[in-house]
Parts: sequence; C-alpha cells; structure tokens
Amino acid sequence: MSAPTATPVSFGRRAGRALGDDRMRAAIARGTGLMVQRRHEAIAELRNADELRDAASVIRAAALQRLPELLERWSDNLGALGGHVHWASDADEANAIVAGIVARRGAKVIAKGKSMVSEEIHLNDVLERAGADVVETDLGEFIQQLAGEPPSHIVAPAMHKDRFEVADLLSADRGAPVSPEITAEAAYARRRLRQAFLDAGVGITGVNFAVAATGSICLVENEGNGRMCSSLPPTHIALMGLERIVADFDELDVMLNLLARSATGQALTTYTNIITGPRRPGEVDGPEELHVVVLDGGRSAVVGTRFSPALHCIRCGACLNVCPVYRQVGGHTYDSVYSGPIGAVLTPLLKPTDPAARELAEASSLCGACTEICPVRIPLHDLLLQLRHRDARADASRLRRAGFWLWSQAWSRRWSFGAMVLGARVVLPLLRRLRWLPDIGWLGAWRQGRELP
Repeated sequence: MSAPTATPVSFGRRAGRALGDDRMRAAIARGTGLMVQRRHEAIAELRNADELRDAASVIRAAALQRLPELLERWSDNLGALGGHVHWASDADEANAIVAGIVARRGAKVIAKGKSMVSEEIHLNDVLERAGADVVETDLGEFIQQLAGEPPSHIVAPAMHKDRFEVADLLSADRGAPVSPEITAEAAYARRRLRQAFLDAGVGITGVNFAVAATGSICLVENEGNGRMCSSLPPTHIALMGLERIVADFDELDVMLNLLARSATGQALTTYTNIITGPRRPGEVDGPEELHVVVLDGGRSAVVGTRFSPALHCIRCGACLNVCPVYRQVGGHTYDSVYSGPIGAVLTPLLKPTDPAARELAEASSLCGACTEICPVRIPLHDLLLQLRHRDARADASRLRRAGFWLWSQAWSRRWSFGAMVLGARVVLPLLRRLRWLPDIGWLGAWRQGRELP
C-alpha cells in the first residue's frame, strides 16, 4: 500500500482537488451520515452513557499517568506466558523488528489484519521490498491495497469509494467481472483471501487494547479476519501504540462498551478477541510464537504535556464522521494515516518537525462537534486551537499577527463587538441577494465549492 505523497502540497491545494471529486464526496457523505446515525442510536440505548464517557476519560488519563508502570506490568505478565515484547522508538526500529522476525521464520506470505500502526510506519512497503507477499485481509484494506492507496478513514478504510469503483478493482484483480453488489463483492473477497490465511507463515494485526493485569491483548473486529490472522499462522505479530493500555478487565469493559457504539453503532463488534500468550501445550489453535511490537513514534514526548489528552483516543473514528471539513474533502487530503480532527491534532504532535503536518490544525471550523461526540471526551477543538496558537507564535508573519491582534481587541470589547454584529446585520442581507463573488484572492478561494446561501 502506498505511503502518503512525498511531494509537498499544501492542505488547501489537496482540498481544492478533493472538492472537485463529486463521486468521492457523495460516498463520504453517505458513509459518514450512516455511521453518525447508527452511533446516536447505539449510544441512546445506554442509560448511563454520560457516566461511561466520564469514566472512560478518567481511565485513559490515569493510564497515561501510570504508563511506565502499566507497560512494565503488562510486559512481565505476557513474557511469563511465553510472549515476546519488543520496544521500538520509531518507525525504523519497528520495521526492523518485524522484518527480522519474518526473515527468521522464513515467511513468504503474510496475512495482515487491520493495523493503523502498520500504516503509520509504512510496514507493507518494507516487507514487500524484502520479498514478502503481504495480503491485506480486512475488506476495506484489501480494496485500498488493490487501489494502491492508503486508508482514508480510521474505521472504514475505503469509505470514499462507491460499490461500482470497488467492483472495478475486484474485477481487475479477478480478471473477470465482479457484480457491483455488496454481497457479490464480499463473496469474491472471501474466496480470494481464504488461501492467504492457509499459506501465511506470519500473521500481523493491530492491538485495540493491552490489559496490564493479565498480559493480554484485545483485538476487536467484524469480519473474522483478525481472528484468522492471529490464530492460523504459526507466528503472530501484533503492532501497538504504547498508549493503548488499560489496567484490568473492568477498565477494558468500559472501553468496549463505548468503542463499537461510537465506531459502527454496534453494542459490541462481531469478534472480540482476547489473546493471552501463544498456544499452550494441548491447545489446538493459536500461534507458536506471539510477538507484540510496541511503538513510541513520538508518543512519549506528548505524555504529560497540555496535548496529552490526544493520546486518550481509542480510534473509533466518530470525530471524522461529524467533522464538516472531513465530510467535504475526505481522508486523503490530510496526507496522513490519521485524518479528521484527531489526525489534525495527532499528526503534528507525532511529527513535530514536519511543516506540512503543522498546517493540519487549520483544517477545522472549530465548531466543537468532534469534542461533543468523542467517547472519551478529548477536547479536540481546544487542542486544535492550542496548536494554532503554538504555531502562530512560531511561524506567523507580522501582518498575520497584527491582523489577529486587531480582531482579538475588537471582539474583547463590548462596544466594538456590538458594532461588528450590527454591521453584519446590515451587510448579510445584501450578500444573500448577491449570487456571485469575484474570482480573485481569498474571495475566489472561499467561493470554490460553495454557493452563497
């Protein structure tokens, strides 16, 4: 699967291209709209939804405060069960660890489940250059692999494609037509991927949560491919961000009650896999070896800072679904594995020296919908505003600073704020009668993809 573009292109220019793709925008609108509706219905079924969200926020904050202790406890417990924990400070170390395990096992076919960390470190490229046949077994990831694209959504990687585009990709892969019906497409993918599970010498998955008390890892999914990747191949490699840990199963229960409801509108995903070590003597399934690669990738530098709440994220994707920016331009516009509001916060934190990452904080209307819907109550719009403040102090021109200073002065005084509101009351009715704007400067840029109401 291809990495994000290496050619520096501004978010604005990428967004401009996306706004011209009506087919993609229609698919995103359908997908996000359906997921938001299902999420609201599922959360409404909980009598104590607000209490659960409060508890989840406290649990995630406490986990970061105790992070070294919890990780050590989890690692010791998993090691006692015969599992292997590997610590990687960055993408290069993580890729080297995984590639070394694959080479030692002599695996030629790798069955891969959904893993955002693997996308973050561009693992597929590394393994394929080493001669391995990496097969994405999650349906959305498989579609994206055929398209040669990274995922565009945290939960639904191919949300931006309609069933006709998917049928074209599957037909090209098959060498014969595949009907543009969802059942037919899923049936072909199931037949196509089945052999990969049987041939794979290594299975690779992500990790939703690690449980310190037992040394377990938890993997939630709806297709069963994660269970196949983690049980059929003789070696299972799980990739995990170091913040994805809870103390015990009571805390895990809170997280699972919120994760599926926020992500897909389900009370619980179809498969909830709790993996506690490799296969034991007398057991008939499970891997001979279990390796968990724990990635820092800039996370430890965020812990304990004012941006630490960003690491509370449980990767439900709910903030993407309500974001007016994401809903218009899709995930690829962010040029990052993490898109939407959480991506606009996380990416500049994990890539602090990347100037292209810093501009993502501007990709927000600050409407607060992301904060309102977040199951663990991450103050996303506040974090976006703080990133803007931080970067403005470092990067803004004198003219821009002066402009924002004048604006803040005007809006911090009652008389001047009232005068601007009065002016807006006079001007807006006139603008509503005006059906066009000059195609110059910022007016022309604002007009792209918009019509005056």
